[in-house]
Amino acid sequence: MTSVLTVISFPFPKRDRWIGPVLNLQGTFREGSRMSFKPVIGINGEFRAAKKDVFPLSWYNTGYYDSVVAAGGLPVLLPPLAEDRDLKQSLKMLDGLVIGGCSLDLDPVRLGMERHPSTRSMPLRREDFDRRLCKMAVEMRLPILAIGVGMQELNVVCGGTLHQHIPEAFAKPIHHRDPVESTLRHIIEIVPGTRMDAIYGPGEIRVNSQHHMCVDQPADLFRVSASSPDGVIEAYESVDDVWWCVGVQWHPENDSASALDMQVFEQFVDGCRAKAPAVLELSNAA
Repeated sequence: MTSVLTVISFPFPKRDRWIGPVLNLQGTFREGSRMSFKPVIGINGEFRAAKKDVFPLSWYNTGYYDSVVAAGGLPVLLPPLAEDRDLKQSLKMLDGLVIGGCSLDLDPVRLGMERHPSTRSMPLRREDFDRRLCKMAVEMRLPILAIGVGMQELNVVCGGTLHQHIPEAFAKPIHHRDPVESTLRHIIEIVPGTRMDAIYGPGEIRVNSQHHMCVDQPADLFRVSASSPDGVIEAYESVDDVWWCVGVQWHPENDSASALDMQVFEQFVDGCRAKAPAVLELSNAA
Protein backbone atom coordinates (compact mmCIF):
# COMPACT_ATOMS: atom_id res chain seq x y z
CA MET A 1 0.00 0.00 0.00
CA THR A 2 1.29 3.47 -0.89
CA SER A 3 0.19 6.57 1.00
CA VAL A 4 0.78 10.15 -0.02
CA LEU A 5 1.37 12.76 2.65
CA THR A 6 1.12 16.38 1.56
CA VAL A 7 3.00 18.90 3.67
CA ILE A 8 2.09 22.53 3.07
CA SER A 9 4.54 25.19 4.21
CA PHE A 10 4.40 28.96 3.92
CA PRO A 11 7.83 30.47 3.26
CA PHE A 12 8.44 34.10 4.15
CA PRO A 13 12.17 34.55 3.54
CA LYS A 14 12.36 38.26 4.33
CA ARG A 15 10.61 37.88 7.67
CA ASP A 16 12.09 34.60 8.84
CA ARG A 17 8.61 33.20 9.31
CA TRP A 18 7.42 29.59 9.08
CA ILE A 19 3.83 28.50 9.47
CA GLY A 20 3.28 24.80 9.43
CA PRO A 21 3.60 22.10 8.61
CA VAL A 22 -0.07 21.64 7.74
CA LEU A 23 -0.93 18.09 6.81
CA ASN A 24 -3.46 17.23 4.12
CA LEU A 25 -4.44 13.59 4.47
CA GLN A 26 -7.04 13.77 1.73
CA GLY A 27 -4.45 13.63 -1.05
CA THR A 28 -2.41 16.06 -3.07
CA PHE A 29 -3.40 19.34 -4.68
CA ARG A 30 -4.20 19.08 -8.34
CA GLU A 31 -2.54 21.48 -10.75
CA GLY A 32 -4.18 24.89 -10.56
CA SER A 33 -6.28 24.05 -7.49
CA ARG A 34 -4.17 25.54 -4.70
CA MET A 35 -6.01 27.41 -2.00
CA SER A 36 -6.03 31.19 -2.11
CA PHE A 37 -4.68 32.60 1.15
CA LYS A 38 -5.64 36.10 2.24
CA PRO A 39 -2.90 38.43 3.52
CA VAL A 40 -3.03 38.77 7.30
CA ILE A 41 -3.15 42.45 8.27
CA GLY A 42 -2.52 43.73 11.79
CA ILE A 43 -4.40 46.78 13.08
CA ASN A 44 -3.61 48.76 16.23
CA GLY A 45 -6.40 50.22 18.33
CA GLU A 46 -7.51 52.89 20.76
CA PHE A 47 -6.73 52.67 24.48
CA ARG A 48 -8.16 54.29 27.59
CA ALA A 49 -6.34 53.97 30.90
CA ALA A 50 -8.13 53.21 34.16
CA LYS A 51 -9.26 56.18 36.22
CA LYS A 52 -11.49 56.65 39.23
CA ASP A 53 -14.81 54.92 38.47
CA VAL A 54 -13.61 54.28 34.88
CA PHE A 55 -12.29 50.88 33.80
CA PRO A 56 -9.48 50.50 31.22
CA LEU A 57 -10.62 49.84 27.67
CA SER A 58 -9.31 49.02 24.22
CA TRP A 59 -11.45 49.45 21.10
CA TYR A 60 -11.12 49.44 17.32
CA ASN A 61 -12.70 51.60 14.65
CA THR A 62 -14.87 49.26 12.59
CA GLY A 63 -13.89 51.03 9.37
CA TYR A 64 -10.32 49.76 9.55
CA TYR A 65 -11.07 46.05 9.67
CA ASP A 66 -14.12 46.31 7.40
CA SER A 67 -11.96 48.04 4.78
CA VAL A 68 -9.24 45.39 5.07
CA VAL A 69 -11.82 42.63 4.60
CA ALA A 70 -13.44 44.41 1.65
CA ALA A 71 -10.01 44.74 0.02
CA GLY A 72 -9.33 41.00 0.36
CA GLY A 73 -7.30 40.88 3.57
CA LEU A 74 -7.76 39.12 6.91
CA PRO A 75 -7.59 41.59 9.83
CA VAL A 76 -5.97 40.83 13.17
CA LEU A 77 -6.48 43.29 16.04
CA LEU A 78 -3.34 44.13 18.02
CA PRO A 79 -3.64 45.08 21.72
CA PRO A 80 -1.01 47.41 23.23
CA LEU A 81 1.42 44.67 24.21
CA ALA A 82 3.95 45.51 26.92
CA GLU A 83 6.72 43.07 25.95
CA ASP A 84 8.84 43.58 22.83
CA ARG A 85 9.24 39.84 22.32
CA ASP A 86 5.45 39.42 22.25
CA LEU A 87 5.10 42.26 19.76
CA LYS A 88 7.84 40.86 17.55
CA GLN A 89 6.24 37.41 17.54
CA SER A 90 2.91 38.98 16.59
CA LEU A 91 4.44 40.97 13.73
CA LYS A 92 6.14 37.87 12.35
CA MET A 93 2.70 36.37 11.78
CA LEU A 94 1.55 39.33 9.68
CA ASP A 95 1.76 40.15 5.98
CA GLY A 96 1.08 43.85 6.52
CA LEU A 97 0.18 46.48 9.09
CA VAL A 98 -2.39 49.30 9.34
CA ILE A 99 -1.30 51.98 11.82
CA GLY A 100 -4.59 53.65 12.61
CA GLY A 101 -5.44 57.17 13.66
CA CYS A 102 -6.68 58.63 16.91
CA SER A 103 -8.84 61.54 17.99
CA LEU A 104 -6.01 62.57 20.35
CA ASP A 105 -2.48 63.81 19.61
CA LEU A 106 1.10 62.77 20.10
CA ASP A 107 2.56 64.33 23.25
CA PRO A 108 4.32 67.49 22.00
CA VAL A 109 6.62 67.60 25.04
CA ARG A 110 8.21 64.35 23.86
CA LEU A 111 8.80 66.10 20.53
CA GLY A 112 10.61 69.03 22.17
CA MET A 113 7.65 71.43 21.87
CA GLU A 114 5.60 73.40 24.34
CA ARG A 115 2.05 72.11 24.59
CA HIS A 116 -0.44 74.13 22.53
CA PRO A 117 -3.83 74.82 24.19
CA SER A 118 -5.59 72.86 21.42
CA THR A 119 -3.45 69.75 21.90
CA ARG A 120 -4.90 66.76 23.74
CA SER A 121 -2.35 63.99 24.23
CA MET A 122 -3.20 60.33 23.82
CA PRO A 123 -2.63 57.94 26.77
CA LEU A 124 1.02 57.13 27.40
CA ARG A 125 0.48 53.38 26.90
CA ARG A 126 -1.05 53.97 23.46
CA GLU A 127 1.75 56.27 22.29
CA ASP A 128 4.53 54.06 23.69
CA PHE A 129 3.06 50.98 22.02
CA ASP A 130 2.53 52.73 18.69
CA ARG A 131 6.13 53.98 18.65
CA ARG A 132 7.47 50.47 19.29
CA LEU A 133 5.06 49.06 16.72
CA CYS A 134 6.25 51.51 14.07
CA LYS A 135 9.92 50.87 14.83
CA MET A 136 9.65 47.08 14.60
CA ALA A 137 7.47 47.12 11.50
CA VAL A 138 9.93 49.38 9.69
CA GLU A 139 12.90 47.24 10.73
CA MET A 140 11.06 44.16 9.40
CA ARG A 141 10.04 46.05 6.24
CA LEU A 142 6.42 45.00 6.65
CA PRO A 143 4.05 46.64 4.18
CA ILE A 144 2.52 49.56 6.07
CA LEU A 145 -0.50 51.80 5.63
CA ALA A 146 -0.33 54.62 8.20
CA ILE A 147 -3.46 56.73 8.62
CA GLY A 148 -4.05 60.06 10.36
CA VAL A 149 -2.06 60.21 13.60
CA GLY A 150 -0.51 56.90 12.51
CA MET A 151 1.12 58.76 9.62
CA GLN A 152 2.53 61.31 12.07
CA GLU A 153 3.77 58.63 14.47
CA LEU A 154 5.54 56.69 11.74
CA ASN A 155 7.25 59.82 10.46
CA VAL A 156 8.49 60.78 13.95
CA VAL A 157 9.80 57.29 14.72
CA CYS A 158 11.70 57.28 11.42
CA GLY A 159 13.35 60.64 12.15
CA GLY A 160 10.90 63.17 10.72
CA THR A 161 9.27 66.16 12.44
CA LEU A 162 5.77 67.59 12.95
CA HIS A 163 3.95 70.91 13.08
CA GLN A 164 1.88 71.01 16.25
CA HIS A 165 -0.83 73.44 15.13
CA ILE A 166 -1.50 74.11 11.43
CA PRO A 167 -3.21 77.54 11.82
CA GLU A 168 -0.03 78.92 13.41
CA ALA A 169 2.47 77.12 11.17
CA PHE A 170 1.26 78.19 7.71
CA ALA A 171 0.75 81.65 6.23
CA LYS A 172 -2.61 80.99 4.60
CA PRO A 173 -3.94 77.70 5.98
CA ILE A 174 -7.18 76.17 4.78
CA HIS A 175 -9.53 74.45 7.22
CA HIS A 176 -8.22 71.01 8.20
CA ARG A 177 -10.42 70.56 11.27
CA ASP A 178 -13.88 71.71 12.18
CA PRO A 179 -15.24 71.13 15.72
CA VAL A 180 -18.79 71.03 14.36
CA GLU A 181 -18.59 69.74 10.79
CA SER A 182 -17.59 66.04 10.80
CA THR A 183 -17.61 65.73 7.00
CA LEU A 184 -15.12 68.49 6.22
CA ARG A 185 -13.32 67.89 2.91
CA HIS A 186 -10.62 69.68 0.94
CA ILE A 187 -8.62 69.30 -2.26
CA ILE A 188 -5.26 67.55 -2.38
CA GLU A 189 -2.60 67.90 -5.05
CA ILE A 190 -0.99 64.58 -5.94
CA VAL A 191 2.62 64.30 -7.07
CA PRO A 192 2.80 62.64 -10.53
CA GLY A 193 4.50 59.25 -10.69
CA THR A 194 3.87 58.35 -7.05
CA ARG A 195 1.77 55.55 -5.54
CA MET A 196 -0.92 58.14 -4.79
CA ASP A 197 -0.96 58.99 -8.48
CA ALA A 198 -1.37 55.31 -9.36
CA ILE A 199 -4.17 54.91 -6.79
CA TYR A 200 -6.26 58.00 -7.57
CA GLY A 201 -5.34 58.85 -11.14
CA PRO A 202 -6.01 62.23 -12.80
CA GLY A 203 -8.69 64.70 -11.82
CA GLU A 204 -9.61 66.72 -8.76
CA ILE A 205 -9.35 64.71 -5.55
CA ARG A 206 -11.06 65.73 -2.32
CA VAL A 207 -10.42 63.99 0.99
CA ASN A 208 -11.93 64.17 4.46
CA SER A 209 -10.01 66.10 7.10
CA GLN A 210 -10.02 66.29 10.90
CA HIS A 211 -6.55 67.20 12.23
CA HIS A 212 -4.55 70.16 13.53
CA MET A 213 -1.08 68.54 13.61
CA CYS A 214 0.75 67.51 10.44
CA VAL A 215 4.07 66.36 9.04
CA ASP A 216 6.72 69.09 8.87
CA GLN A 217 9.88 67.40 7.59
CA PRO A 218 9.41 63.88 6.19
CA ALA A 219 11.89 61.27 7.41
CA ASP A 220 14.65 60.32 4.97
CA LEU A 221 12.83 57.05 4.29
CA PHE A 222 9.88 58.94 2.76
CA ARG A 223 9.01 61.28 -0.09
CA VAL A 224 5.95 63.51 -0.32
CA SER A 225 3.22 62.15 -2.60
CA ALA A 226 0.34 64.58 -1.92
CA SER A 227 -0.24 67.96 -0.28
CA SER A 228 -3.09 70.42 0.22
CA PRO A 229 -3.12 73.84 -1.49
CA ASP A 230 -1.73 75.54 1.65
CA GLY A 231 1.35 73.29 1.64
CA VAL A 232 0.34 70.79 4.34
CA ILE A 233 1.77 67.34 3.57
CA GLU A 234 -1.18 65.00 3.10
CA ALA A 235 0.59 61.81 2.01
CA TYR A 236 4.05 60.31 1.81
CA GLU A 237 5.49 57.00 0.63
CA SER A 238 8.67 54.98 0.84
CA VAL A 239 11.59 56.11 -1.32
CA ASP A 240 12.29 52.38 -1.74
CA ASP A 241 9.88 51.23 -4.45
CA VAL A 242 10.22 47.61 -3.30
CA TRP A 243 8.86 48.40 0.17
CA TRP A 244 5.11 49.20 0.19
CA CYS A 245 4.78 51.92 2.80
CA VAL A 246 2.31 54.79 2.53
CA GLY A 247 1.10 57.39 5.01
CA VAL A 248 -2.09 59.41 4.46
CA GLN A 249 -3.39 62.22 6.64
CA TRP A 250 -7.02 61.64 5.66
CA HIS A 251 -9.15 58.67 6.69
CA PRO A 252 -10.03 56.31 3.82
CA GLU A 253 -11.73 53.95 6.30
CA ASN A 254 -14.20 56.59 7.50
CA ASP A 255 -17.88 56.83 6.57
CA SER A 256 -17.11 60.27 5.12
CA ALA A 257 -14.56 58.79 2.69
CA SER A 258 -15.28 58.58 -1.04
CA ALA A 259 -15.52 55.42 -3.12
CA LEU A 260 -12.10 56.23 -4.58
CA ASP A 261 -10.54 56.07 -1.12
CA MET A 262 -11.22 52.33 -0.97
CA GLN A 263 -8.52 51.94 -3.60
CA VAL A 264 -5.97 52.89 -0.94
CA PHE A 265 -6.82 49.70 0.95
CA GLU A 266 -7.02 47.64 -2.24
CA GLN A 267 -3.55 48.70 -3.35
CA PHE A 268 -2.21 48.12 0.17
CA VAL A 269 -3.62 44.59 0.41
CA ASP A 270 -2.26 43.82 -3.06
CA GLY A 271 1.15 44.91 -1.79
CA CYS A 272 0.81 42.49 1.15
CA ARG A 273 0.02 39.41 -0.89
CA ALA A 274 2.47 36.59 -0.29
CA LYS A 275 3.53 33.89 -2.73
CA ALA A 276 1.40 30.77 -3.09
CA PRO A 277 2.31 28.07 -0.53
CA ALA A 278 4.96 25.57 -1.48
CA VAL A 279 3.81 21.93 -1.54
CA LEU A 280 6.09 19.07 -0.62
CA GLU A 281 4.92 15.53 -1.26
CA LEU A 282 6.30 12.68 0.85
CA SER A 283 5.55 9.17 -0.40
CA ASN A 284 5.84 6.27 2.08
CA ALA A 285 5.56 2.59 1.14
CA ALA A 286 3.80 0.31 3.66
